[in-house]
Order: sequence, then C-alpha cells, then structure tokens
Amino acid sequence: MILIPDDIRERLLANGAVEPEADPVPVVKLFDPAGAATWLITEMMPHEPDILFGLCDLGFGCPELGYVSLAELEGVRGPLGFGIERDLHFVGRFPLSVYAEAARLAGQITESERLLAQAAAALRAHNPELPPNGA
Repeated sequence: MILIPDDIRERLLANGAVEPEADPVPVVKLFDPAGAATWLITEMMPHEPDILFGLCDLGFGCPELGYVSLAELEGVRGPLGFGIERDLHFVGRFPLSVYAEAARLAGQITESERLLAQAAAALRAHNPELPPNGA
C-alpha cells in the first residue's frame, strides 16, 4: 500500500508551508495493523519531504506531537511481516490540538466522540478563538 498518495501528499505539503502556529486538521492516519502504534499526520516538510509532523503514539501510553520519517515508516515490518498501513476511512474533524488533548486524556490516540468533544471544550475554555465544533 502506498502510505502517502499524491492527493494526500499535496495536502500535507500545503499544511507544511503555513505558519508554524497553525493548527491544521490531520490529513492521514497511519497505523501498525499488528500493534498499537498510530500516527495522525498533519504536515510534510516542503524542504524535506521525507519528514512528516503529527501526533505520534507508539503504544506506550504517552502520545506526543513530533516528527517521523516517511522512509522509516515505509520500511517497518512487524513480526508477522505486515507493514504500516493507511486508514482509508479516517477523516480528520478537529484541529490537531484537539486530538492531542484527547490523546493526553486517554493515554492513546482516540477517535472517541466523547473524548474529542471534551478535549475541544477544554481547549476552547483556554482559547476562546477556537471554533466551537470540528473543522
């Protein structure tokens, strides 16, 4: 499976070219089908397209925002020989900060509507300029 097809690559590069303070919606979800690792990717660095940015969760209970190498993800092979896959059904609905706050609350990346709404409300309380709903 191609992890980052051209249409997704274009969106990631566009996000990578905006102000560093931007809080884009995740464009793609990558995961280990035989493990707990998950990545919600928002950006690809225009000057270094092997480098992705997003919410990274290796399954140890401490998801964090950070950078990951696309080449390394493409080269991963688990004990059963499976590689990293793209969630074909994922649609980002909130800015990355909301997913990060929900992951902090849950100890892992989550798509729970309840936790995402709770995280969005908590962030809005601290920053009233955030939109009231998902993106």
